[in-house]
Amino acid sequence: MSESLRKRCSVAYATSGQQYVWPVDLPLQATIAEAIEVARQTANMPDLPWDSAPVGIFGDLRQRSDRPAPGDRIEMYRPLRADPRQRRREQVQKIRKATRE
Repeated sequence: MSESLRKRCSVAYATSGQQYVWPVDLPLQATIAEAIEVARQTANMPDLPWDSAPVGIFGDLRQRSDRPAPGDRIEMYRPLRADPRQRRREQVQKIRKATRE
């Protein structure tokens, strides 16, 4: 197959302690789902949420059926332990309570 009919992207996933990035070589018309499947085959990490994690490209949420451009970084997102907005509200409430006492 001609080099011009292929693209190179990367698939990334991060835990709280480590970041994983898998380079993938794909047909030009490949989708995000197909890129993740290629990464899954090379990663040998069955415990990752390959099929369920929300995905995006450079921080923008996308559908698995979207087609990444050559050079895109496809990211699989893990759930947050807590909503950052809720944590901030709780911190502000603690500060307000402490200043009233």
